[in-house]
Amino acid sequence: MPVEITWWGHATCTVEDSGVRVLTDPLFARRLAHLRRRRGAVPPPEAAVADAVLVSHLHADHLHLPSLARLAPGTRLIVPRGARRAMPALARVAAVRGLTVTELSPGDEAAVRDGVRVRAVSARHDGRRLPFGPHLAPALGYVVEGAARTYFAGDTGLFDAMAEEVGPVDVALLPVGGWGPYLGPGHLDPSRAAEALAELAPAAAVPVHYGTYWPIGLDAVRPHEFHAPGEEFARRARRLAPKVTVRVPGHGERVRLP
Repeated sequence: MPVEITWWGHATCTVEDSGVRVLTDPLFARRLAHLRRRRGAVPPPEAAVADAVLVSHLHADHLHLPSLARLAPGTRLIVPRGARRAMPALARVAAVRGLTVTELSPGDEAAVRDGVRVRAVSARHDGRRLPFGPHLAPALGYVVEGAARTYFAGDTGLFDAMAEEVGPVDVALLPVGGWGPYLGPGHLDPSRAAEALAELAPAAAVPVHYGTYWPIGLDAVRPHEFHAPGEEFARRARRLAPKVTVRVPGHGERVRLP
């Protein structure tokens, strides 16, 4: 059975496998601090409908409390181990909304329903809530295992054990950019994402984490870093991983893979 992916923008995707909906890093805001949504409408209410929600790390564009507050009571929220201790506000939102919170470390698994499971894997990214302070929760990627195996990388740099730890997958959702004109360490650009794709060797891939949010007032600063990463990733993937089908959906578009 194929898996269906809806890209809502940034790192927010709905993964539909075996009738189960898994939502990644929900960010439903028109504006976040100095960032403005420049492409794609704010996701509709049905985007918040999910059996489980995966949060990859504590950065505000991945763990966005107002977006989590849109989830229905009883939704399973899967977060890095230590997230509630690092962010007491997360525990408060979960309690008010009636969300079930599960904390995972790399290698841990959690059942969702109907045979669909989620496995946490490592990510190479500074996932602290603030740029300074102790590391209280790791950055994670996740593998959704149902009829297909779908790897959501979260935010990560390329690391030697990535393919070994992730294991065989059918679909890879890989970050290929960011929200500003420059990428720091712990990120994949189109070139490094294509290298990761060649090592992971899935049947299909979708680029994410680009082309949605941009700092206010910086529209003219390296605009290609906003517009180009998805198609540039697809172009590089054709050379480094020619057997992989790469789909580059528009905001709100649903694609069936592999």
